[in-house]
Amino acid sequence: MITGINELLMIKEEYKYSELTSKIIGCAMAVHRSLGNGFQEVIYQRALEIEMTDNGIAFSREHEMPVYYKNQQIGTRRVDFLVEGVVSVELKAIIKLEDVHFAQAINYLEAYDLEVGLLINFGAKSLEFKRLLNGKFKPKKNL
Repeated sequence: MITGINELLMIKEEYKYSELTSKIIGCAMAVHRSLGNGFQEVIYQRALEIEMTDNGIAFSREHEMPVYYKNQQIGTRRVDFLVEGVVSVELKAIIKLEDVHFAQAINYLEAYDLEVGLLINFGAKSLEFKRLLNGKFKPKKNL
């Protein structure tokens, strides 16, 4: 179990879901410390699933979500993790993150109408992670 996560990662109160994203990143750091780089993405996905479960983080793995165009469903996409129904987590196991990976993760946030996401790369020598915000997020209105 991760202890002292606030000391590991600076929680910034101005960032929405900062405490939750920091816990997820802490879990990813634990996985990367243990496994290092060089495995396929699915290995890190399975390890992160165990780590988040051990740390009491609620999530859905390979959560299938609809993709819409002009209010019509045109397909589905599986997000690696949907955490507590509010944060998408996309994993990579590549040497270096490229702009296309950031664009893909932002596109998923927009397609799912989620406000916050994480892009985590286990493939580099040091764990890489990026908090992402959906600038087009539309909060659901209460009826």
